[in-house]
Amino acid sequence: MSKRDDLVVKYAADIKDKFGETPDMDLLNKVAIGLGPAIYNADASKVSGSDEKELETVKNNFLIKKLGLSDNGQLMDAINDVIDKYGRSDKNKHRAVIYYMLAKHFGKESVYN
Repeated sequence: MSKRDDLVVKYAADIKDKFGETPDMDLLNKVAIGLGPAIYNADASKVSGSDEKELETVKNNFLIKKLGLSDNGQLMDAINDVIDKYGRSDKNKHRAVIYYMLAKHFGKESVYN
């Protein structure tokens, strides 16, 4: 298995353990590919749930630019909901898992087709 495959298996385990869902492995793999080399960087591969600037970046760069959503006031609520379910105190919140869960939340899986 490649390093990316190993990471996707880790992300899938987080989705099962933290969110109680069976992941769509095809979508999860596409999200990981979409993140490019960031998944291999210890800092870039994680999202800090307590850093408002980082959460704004998730909103602007992922939800608005990548998924094409409008900033209607519900985007940050969705991000915080995912962060809370993941475990706000968990320091290892993987960016790929957060992006996967947000894409599912907004029904935007087709962006990765």
